[in-house]
Amino acid sequence: MADKPHYHGHRQRLKDRFLKSGAGALADYELLELVLCLAIPRRDVKPLAKELLDRFGNFAEVINADNERLKEINGIGDNAVVALKLVRDGAVKLTQENIIDRPMLSSWSALIDYCRASMAYNKTEQFRILFLDKKNVLIADEVQQEGTVDHTPVYPREVIKRALELGASALLLVHNHPSGDPTPSRADIEMTREIAEAGKKLGVKVHDHIIMGRSGHVSFKTLNLL
Repeated sequence: MADKPHYHGHRQRLKDRFLKSGAGALADYELLELVLCLAIPRRDVKPLAKELLDRFGNFAEVINADNERLKEINGIGDNAVVALKLVRDGAVKLTQENIIDRPMLSSWSALIDYCRASMAYNKTEQFRILFLDKKNVLIADEVQQEGTVDHTPVYPREVIKRALELGASALLLVHNHPSGDPTPSRADIEMTREIAEAGKKLGVKVHDHIIMGRSGHVSFKTLNLL
């Protein structure tokens, strides 16, 4: 009987470490190895894992990379892309479950985790609205607009109109800065004030506007911009 390929023993040791101690016991490239070996079982995937990190920077950047950019790496096909995206979308789903049926203002860290997982690594700007009831429990989570790498058109009247359609009493505005820097622009500040003023006239309160970036996030409330 032919000997098993050399990477089989290495792969089993990774699995054992993961099962015993979790992801914290593994380096980024080792976590990627485990994901990739599920999609590519008959190949040593350590070189692929390291090439992915060389190209994209870290584990989070890899699982959030565009499908076509991932496929630019020789050896990454549809199965590998599906495996990587399952990890990413599983993380989003998990963090989303942590904010459903809970008052948003008392579940702040869970909210930030969800926004980071779902938006922080987007390559274009996305404007998301969380519609809340009188108890600040989530009614709906909708992407209102998607734009370019540095601009998303937002129309205050449409935001408030949608809030009234849903019977929302309050809003949390969220958008991302693909540049990575969450510092609000003058346009961000002006748009937020317009939405807040329009909502105030019709009994819809804007609790906060959060800007997500790779390097962190900012809150308009904390910055005294609302």
